[in-house]
Amino acid sequence: MPSVRIYSKKQCPFCVRAKALLDRKGIAYEEIDAEHDDALRAWLVEATGQRTVPQIFVGDRSLGGFSDIDALDRQGKLDAILRGEG
Repeated sequence: MPSVRIYSKKQCPFCVRAKALLDRKGIAYEEIDAEHDDALRAWLVEATGQRTVPQIFVGDRSLGGFSDIDALDRQGKLDAILRGEG
């Protein structure tokens, strides 16, 4: 299984929802606090084109934020991606 990373901020409701979705699925993830790290946030913008958090990565693949992984889950595609099959 590929590693899962969530770049987040402490008071972010969408970050909480993304982590809850992954927790319900039993997926282990590394949470990276991007709140006070300007260089990290600049890298996230460069890597994803997005200025918002959370930003979820599976391996080196950016899946986007909560609404993106929620949509993938509703389409039945998220589990395969999390297993490294999609």
